[in-house]
Amino acid sequence: MSSFLSNSSVGKKLVMSVTGCFLVLFILFHMSMNLTAIFSREAYNLICELLGANWYALAGTAVLAAGVALHFIFALVLTWDNYRARGSQRYAVTVKEPGVEWASKNMLVLGWIILAGLALHFINFWAKMQLVEIMGGEENSLGLDAANGYDLILYTFSHWYYALIYLLWFLALWFHLTHGVWSMFQSAGWAGDTWYPRLKWIARIVATIVFLGFACVVVIFYLRANGCCCC
Repeated sequence: MSSFLSNSSVGKKLVMSVTGCFLVLFILFHMSMNLTAIFSREAYNLICELLGANWYALAGTAVLAAGVALHFIFALVLTWDNYRARGSQRYAVTVKEPGVEWASKNMLVLGWIILAGLALHFINFWAKMQLVEIMGGEENSLGLDAANGYDLILYTFSHWYYALIYLLWFLALWFHLTHGVWSMFQSAGWAGDTWYPRLKWIARIVATIVFLGFACVVVIFYLRANGCCCC
């Protein structure tokens, strides 16, 4: 079984599919959690407290990190396998293939952008919240309580450059998901002639929901931080 997953192209794509499905579910959960902050400071901070340095939150963080690592490692392996398989043809002039979307041909580039955004997100939030609690502290470097996620969001997106970077990050995630969501079903053998176009639409819908959900938080908190009382 392990040989099938690590040595065959189908096995590697299956790993990508399973880890991708797990990460999409986590992204949807994280987006829903963040949307809570728009409506209630107390509710959001309560969620942050529940997801602090508790054993179940730490276990979830470890599983998430493993999922991200596996997804990205197998993406690199598959890209390298495809590169070797093309042989001398990799130097030929490439022609845009009909029906092949831009996202599907640039998934690794989008992956690097998403990974860079994730690193920034860890610095801005995880390092100032859960990591502070793991280290036994109560306040982060900004003087905020480690479970005060609301004010941390407000502080972070009060800076226009962070708001812009995050919106660009979410745009890259949108492109990644428009291909990745239907591709994971295809890798699992569920994308027949009938379901293929439906899955592509489902992928666009999921990607758009994720983008709009996260983007709303950024825009609304940027406006709040800069004195727009209507938000």
